[in-house]
Amino acid sequence: MKQSYLYYQRAWIALFLALLIILWVGQYTNIDLAIEDYYYDPQLKIFSWHKTWFADRFMHNILKHVIIKFGQCLILFTILDAVFRFSWMTPLYRLQFRFVAIIALFVPSLISGLKQLSVLHCPFDVDRYGGDAPFYRLLDVVSMPIKAGHCFPAGHATSGLWLAAFCVFWLPHQPKKAVLVFFAGLSVGLLMGWVQQMRGQHFLFHTLWSAWLTSLLVLALLTAMTYKFAVLKPTSTAL
Repeated sequence: MKQSYLYYQRAWIALFLALLIILWVGQYTNIDLAIEDYYYDPQLKIFSWHKTWFADRFMHNILKHVIIKFGQCLILFTILDAVFRFSWMTPLYRLQFRFVAIIALFVPSLISGLKQLSVLHCPFDVDRYGGDAPFYRLLDVVSMPIKAGHCFPAGHATSGLWLAAFCVFWLPHQPKKAVLVFFAGLSVGLLMGWVQQMRGQHFLFHTLWSAWLTSLLVLALLTAMTYKFAVLKPTSTAL
């Protein structure tokens, strides 16, 4: 138990430091604009990757829908297990599946809700890239009435970011492997977010904030369930 709390304490410190870094990157650097400038063709006034098969058809449609369907099946499986209590499910597996299902449900819901409150715009809407909206950073004061962009945080990336929750299958007994699985899951969402940046659909800090919020939800739920995970052994058979 003490070792588990130590790991979580370190994770909370790392998450706080990541928060400061993301705030600084988004507010005080031009990395966002530099990335979009690279992918934007000022002569054709388009993002060249916008309608490519890889970026649009595969990454934005096929892969996203495959992962979403996978998440929906996992949530349905968890609900069915709660109703019928599958005999082959150990208490630890049951708790782990429920954990992943909760994250799969709440990560996209949280990001979608925050997007509805956001005034920030996507690159293709910004005047620098042919749109009609000014470019604002997260902490900027909006001095004039503008149409809300509803583009922050990045929604598409959450299709993959929730996969980070699978780290729970290596907890609490193999924390180092759990960390690797956590970052592997985040990497799927970050890659999907990067392709959206190539298409002019999001800025980098949109995706980084989605990854941070996902990490926050995962860590908060892990911390809240620390005791249950610690007392359930992989070989236990009863709740």
